[in-house]
Amino acid sequence: MREAVFLRQNEARWKQYEQRATNPEELAARFVALTDDLAYAQTFYPGSPTTRYLNDLTARQHQQLYKNKAESTGRFAEFWRRELPLVVARHHRTLAVSLVCFLVFALIGALSAAYDESFVRVVLGDAYVNRTLENIERGDPMAVYKGMNETPMFLAITLNNIYVALTTYALGATLGLGTIWALFRNGVMLGSFQYFFYQKGVLLPSVLTIWIHGTLEISAIVLAGGAGLVMARGVLFPGTYSRSEAFRQAGRDGLKLAIGLVPIFVMAGFLEGFVTRHTDMPLALSLLIIGGSAAFIIWYFIVYPRRLAARALPASPPLTHTTT
Repeated sequence: MREAVFLRQNEARWKQYEQRATNPEELAARFVALTDDLAYAQTFYPGSPTTRYLNDLTARQHQQLYKNKAESTGRFAEFWRRELPLVVARHHRTLAVSLVCFLVFALIGALSAAYDESFVRVVLGDAYVNRTLENIERGDPMAVYKGMNETPMFLAITLNNIYVALTTYALGATLGLGTIWALFRNGVMLGSFQYFFYQKGVLLPSVLTIWIHGTLEISAIVLAGGAGLVMARGVLFPGTYSRSEAFRQAGRDGLKLAIGLVPIFVMAGFLEGFVTRHTDMPLALSLLIIGGSAAFIIWYFIVYPRRLAARALPASPPLTHTTT
């Protein structure tokens, strides 16, 4: 469309954005809308007064959105209720890339274990494999989760998983190569691990046991990979910002995602330390825990962020590409 039409369709909304807003949700929605408008203007009207105006207005919105402000008493709750879900909504595509990569790597692990029986020993270690084979022969294939006292096991697993998640995020600074490697290692391990139990005819008992804690743990590892890829994307695809500014923003968003996973790892560690060891629990209870964990991940990291972001976006007329 012509610049005059573009200006007429959106000028009233931009003037409204010039008024100061204090609601973080509204500020985030304004910023998202303005970056879309600015990208459109830079594409079709480079160097025009409209583009310069939008660039200045977007910069001011950015300062309002990310400037340091006094922490309110409800800041902690606000982080989980709005801030983290909105970050997730902004990076859904990047998180989806992390999931696809992990699934591909898990498939590679399963296929490798299928074509080479020694592969699972390379990935999991001879000691673990031999011990598990002994447990299978005794009729309790998941007995490995009973070999350590509950509290030390809970603490060790939780601290290790948090370390892995933060490391996976931090490796995003390697242009994402380190993060992809971390996803590869974990994906291949999971795929070969599950195929090993399938090969031994105990896949169902393994799923009903391992995924009691694994639903949260594996989901959080995938999300940690997404956090690292968010950082990497800021370096590789800075968009309308300088590379350093894009890296700073992406790094902050990725860190929020990584920190947001800590309670999930704590819960996964609790389940693995105190619950998974009960391999003879009723089928209904096992399915309830696994299903409840999956429902939480889907709701909090997919459904709720989309709904929150949709409510935050201001109503505005769509941009139509006309030639008049």
